[in-house]
Amino acid sequence: MPLAHPSGHAQVDFGEAIGVIGGVRQKIHFFCMDLPQSDTPFVKAYPAETTEAFLDGHVSAFAFFGGVPLSVLYDNTTLAVAKICGDGRRERTRAFTELQSHYLFQDRFGRPGKGNDKGKVEGLVKYARSNFLTPIPQAASFDDLNAMLEDRCRQRRGERAGRHGETIGERLVADLEAFRDLPAVPLEPSEKRAARVSSTALVRYRGNDYSVPTAYGFRDVVVKGFVDEVVILCAGEAIARHRRCYGTGTFVFEPLHYLALIETKPNALDQAAALKDWDLPEAFQHLRHLLEARMGNRGRREFIQVLRLMEAIPMEMVASAVSEAIRLGVIGFDAVKQIALARVERRPARLDLTAYPHLPKMDVRMTAAADYAVLVPGTTA
Repeated sequence: MPLAHPSGHAQVDFGEAIGVIGGVRQKIHFFCMDLPQSDTPFVKAYPAETTEAFLDGHVSAFAFFGGVPLSVLYDNTTLAVAKICGDGRRERTRAFTELQSHYLFQDRFGRPGKGNDKGKVEGLVKYARSNFLTPIPQAASFDDLNAMLEDRCRQRRGERAGRHGETIGERLVADLEAFRDLPAVPLEPSEKRAARVSSTALVRYRGNDYSVPTAYGFRDVVVKGFVDEVVILCAGEAIARHRRCYGTGTFVFEPLHYLALIETKPNALDQAAALKDWDLPEAFQHLRHLLEARMGNRGRREFIQVLRLMEAIPMEMVASAVSEAIRLGVIGFDAVKQIALARVERRPARLDLTAYPHLPKMDVRMTAAADYAVLVPGTTA
């Protein structure tokens, strides 16, 4: 049946392809949004077809077009549909309801198993796989791959589709005129889950465990899963941020989360799993040898205190302070802290009283022999 597509509407689907990202050959899941009236495409690739990818695809597509379609047509993906009722009514997922409520577009769904109900975006999936992702793309990261895909989508606007005499870009004007304006603030494209911190300061999300500071053990938290990041919040405050892991059964540690506990148990320094793969500059290990050679067990504790400086000061500054302390021969936590703070405050490490005008100035004279005459009975100064 020949179809007519009014302006301002869209169709969405996911496709799969193979790519080499960061030197690793892997399956790519790419989000497609097609505007049937003008055949304008938007394509973005992700490591997996997840809720956060579904949300991020919409947010990115709306920003790419500069507006919000009047309606979007879907298949019955579980990312949007929690349940199909007997009367054909769909119960939306919580994430999809948030998306729809934020951008105020109408949702439409095809019949189960009838891909031809959204034939335009099905055609875009095939076109993108054959033209954008063939031959197998190679990119340093998904960001680089998506920059390439966005550029190809923009180039597509200068081409003609089907028997239309106008270019895709010329026909896009009618779609954009029918679009709704973007909201003042874009939706945060994340999946939200409630969780609880374990006794080992870990929070499980999608089969992987992410660390939080040990002070939050046994606390209830909220996990926000983004495409490339996992953020953990407690009482509304972000307490941990990690790069997203798409494996299974992986422990994702932030070594700084465990230093406060290790300071109370310094013998665990060499066996703590969180510190096992911590890539520290060589100067730190040199400092530890010097501290332990000079002070024994107390030197180990001081070394842990040096590591804890990175809870508040960037690693580069602390490493530079460690190297400077070793060069000066002032081996100790206090010396490293003084040098590091001086660099944070952009002042010389030596105390210069001119930088502290609120302190009283002292006038100290050279001692003369005559000054001691007052100590001799019967003499005056």
